[in-house]
Amino acid sequence: MHKVVLRPYRSEDIEAIIDLFIDAVMHVKEYDEKQRTAWAGDREEKKGWDASFLEHKTLVAEMDGEIVGFADMDGDYLDRLYVAFDKQGKGIATALVDELEKGHDAVTVHASYTALPFFEKRGYVVEKKQTVVRHGVELVNFAMRKNLRVPGCD
Repeated sequence: MHKVVLRPYRSEDIEAIIDLFIDAVMHVKEYDEKQRTAWAGDREEKKGWDASFLEHKTLVAEMDGEIVGFADMDGDYLDRLYVAFDKQGKGIATALVDELEKGHDAVTVHASYTALPFFEKRGYVVEKKQTVVRHGVELVNFAMRKNLRVPGCD
């Protein structure tokens, strides 16, 4: 069994993360090719992610020294969560989100059709279905929220 190790993001991770992201998005079955291409976007625009990863709480998941997933939090908003296509279903996303949820009263996320079941199993509730436009193409996602702190139980 290969152990998943979580660590903070480093700027030198950006190329591997961009590769992982594009590959994961291009394997999504719930969106058509035009939507996947728009979602994946331009490789060069993703280089701007480095600055936001450094500003956010960003974790990288590694197995055997290889980056297999990443996730970042901007305040209480879970911004990005991606796992390598060939490593999905191995608890990597769970490990990332478990760590990022710590210390928050509530967490919000905009989940794709693909991620919706994962977040529902974790107790996130859909607040609204929404349409976003990426590179002129409409994509549906779901604004979700999970309350982590029980009111009155401090």
